[in-house]
Amino acid sequence: MDIQKIKEDRKKWMSWKNIAPLRDALAQLDDVPCDVTFGDVVKISGDFDQEAIYNTAKMLMPWRKGPFAVGDTFIDSEWKSNVKYNLIRKHFDLKGKKVADIGCNNGYYMFKMLEEEPELLVGFDPSPLYKTQFDFINHFIKSDIVYELLGVEHLEFYEEKFDTIFCLGVLYHRSDPVAMLKSLYRGLEKKGEVILDTFYIDGEDEMALCPESSYSKIPNIYFVPTIKALRNWCLRAGFSEFEVLETSITDEGEQRKTEWIEGQSLEDFLDPDDKTKTVEGYPAPQRVYVRLIKDKK
Repeated sequence: MDIQKIKEDRKKWMSWKNIAPLRDALAQLDDVPCDVTFGDVVKISGDFDQEAIYNTAKMLMPWRKGPFAVGDTFIDSEWKSNVKYNLIRKHFDLKGKKVADIGCNNGYYMFKMLEEEPELLVGFDPSPLYKTQFDFINHFIKSDIVYELLGVEHLEFYEEKFDTIFCLGVLYHRSDPVAMLKSLYRGLEKKGEVILDTFYIDGEDEMALCPESSYSKIPNIYFVPTIKALRNWCLRAGFSEFEVLETSITDEGEQRKTEWIEGQSLEDFLDPDDKTKTVEGYPAPQRVYVRLIKDKK
């Protein structure tokens, strides 16, 4: 696979008719000195043209991950991504490591990871809109994060191998989860680790829910395994170690509708009379966070 050719071809995506006006708006932003703090809100302070900041940020909707604050503009994203980050933060050490974030969206997690002092941070996500959101934030932060318009299927052919790969909320979107796990495995350095989260269902059996057409109104959810079934997938992909780090239930304190998104959110995805079920009647979303080791020896 010629990754360099794919990269060059995908640069053209930034000229799509729905993306080009967003890129033009970014090009008009002032370049002013900034201060950045990486709390639950990635906060950027400076002497901004606040109207231009607000109008540009609104053009870039929907904002799924965050929150961010650029001057007086608070981007209250659909997901309070700090909830997930804070949950898993104690389980990794990135200092001096080569790190990838698969399905990185607008880069919220990577911006937070800057404080961990990794040697390299690379985001993979084939979305020109999310890349443009990243570029908007990074216009002020001016980090060395690399954002690639690539997917997990390109990872094993990438020019770098990684010590730590984050793959948060991606696996259930793949129709062949074991093939995806193999791609993650091949993208690692020896003794490398994957921090993965995915939906799961309760149960002691090695089985998975296979939604008929959608799960929580999401059409591209293919399999929701028990934790034992997930472990089997990971071992079949070649990983030598599978460690459950955390489990959580997604609630409206973490995912909800705001003025910075379009359409529906969690409140619309659950049964209004029974929040333990989706509107389709399946068990409501809950997540398991695991660490996978390529070779512990």
